[in-house]
Amino acid sequence: MKLVLITGTLTALLCAAQIAIAQHAVVLNSRDASLSIIDLTTDKISTVTGVGKEPHHLYPSPDGKQLWVANAQSDDLVKINPTTGATLQRVKNIPDPYQLGFTSDGKWFISIGLRLNRVDIYRHEMGPAGDAFKLVKRVATGSMPSHTVFSQDEKTAYVTLQGDNELIAIDMATQSIVWKTPLGKTPAGLWITPKGMLLVGIMGEDYVQVVDPAKQTTVKKIITGKGAHAFRGRGDGKTVFVSNRDAGTISAIDMDTLTKTYDISTQSGPDCMDVSADMKTLWVTNRWARKVSVIDIESRKTIKQYAVGASPHGVYLTQRAAFK
Repeated sequence: MKLVLITGTLTALLCAAQIAIAQHAVVLNSRDASLSIIDLTTDKISTVTGVGKEPHHLYPSPDGKQLWVANAQSDDLVKINPTTGATLQRVKNIPDPYQLGFTSDGKWFISIGLRLNRVDIYRHEMGPAGDAFKLVKRVATGSMPSHTVFSQDEKTAYVTLQGDNELIAIDMATQSIVWKTPLGKTPAGLWITPKGMLLVGIMGEDYVQVVDPAKQTTVKKIITGKGAHAFRGRGDGKTVFVSNRDAGTISAIDMDTLTKTYDISTQSGPDCMDVSADMKTLWVTNRWARKVSVIDIESRKTIKQYAVGASPHGVYLTQRAAFK
């Protein structure tokens, strides 16, 4: 008897199996100082403790294989395996890493110190003992630096100041503030569109402020909902979602026309979001409900909820849509 292998079919089956094995969601429980790891193949949740105090935000490692968790109160970073939650490395003496980011080449790392009123800029390298972070500059920013995003050429880091209601631009070459512009009350999340426009969630009001960095000024306000906060692109380069924490909604914005296209209702305190690799589902942490919700984007309905820890903040899918 001959065994005939249809290579295309076999390859597809193997890829499908690999994706199924790798499907996990990571949720940071800020108040509980823990992680919830959701295995989407078994629908089971495991809790990882001892991650650090007040883990708020997370960021993939430059190679995309691990996940960095920033612990704002314990002043450290933890690199974890996103499928098991196992600690791979702990980097101490990173003061108040509330928000963080790597440049795409992995050479630069920035840490946003909200309670310290500064941005710390590090050189990042991989060595035999793991990741190494060398402090290059501490940039005094003003009151309560919050979220950050790099320009498309990564020569500039933009940072919102919640206390001063401003947006600042930091030149990465000189590690200095080169310009600033006023914003609405309590600015938070940042996003940059394919055309280079900056979107800012104005948490103390009900809109997204559009800033043209070339002109260094506001060009538009998009009314979304009270407590406009964090952003996540659908992955198609056309639509970006913004969570409206006080309104309990998520708004979709057309990045070309800079207009709101629709709203999605969700449970209280929607915050950080992620999108599945097929761009069909949107995951959102509900800060005040101790849950993470899974929303079908087409129908705009919640199709699943998972009970997690107290004040869930960051969320990450191991199989996710492109960050655009």
